[in-house]
Amino acid sequence: MRTILYFAYGSNMSTPRLRARVPSARPLAVAQLPAHRLMFHKKGSDDSAKCDAAWTNDQGDAVCGTVFEIAASEKPELDRHEGLRNGYEDKPVSVFTADGWTLDAYAYYATHIDAALKPYEWYKEHVVRGALEHGLPMAYSRIISAVEAIPDPDLSRHRRELSIYR
Repeated sequence: MRTILYFAYGSNMSTPRLRARVPSARPLAVAQLPAHRLMFHKKGSDDSAKCDAAWTNDQGDAVCGTVFEIAASEKPELDRHEGLRNGYEDKPVSVFTADGWTLDAYAYYATHIDAALKPYEWYKEHVVRGALEHGLPMAYSRIISAVEAIPDPDLSRHRRELSIYR
């Protein structure tokens, strides 16, 4: 089976969420993407904010996330879930692990941005759970936890999204 590396920094850091989309997903390492900043400003199809690894060109900035190995045959399904060419594009990135490894992976970045939007509570919970699950730095996890989130007016979607943790 041919595999690719995928750098997840938003809701897909949660292994249960990612495996619901691509069952082959296997976490490999926590890593950082330099010269990028985590932003909750990607306009989702539900009119709420989703995560973006926004390029800053500042080497002092970094997005933390998890590198997953996935079956190459599942990349089109991940593209569909992520909205490739409909709000997100993908690009090759080089990320750096704490033990000094450089990994070449794919990541998604936002093309439809609305800084006025806020994430739904369930979406932010996926991101927080993923950060804690993979042991991202506590200061970074606290930054994610401090992001203002709003209730989803669709209560059934809220319940459905979080049902993977039961």
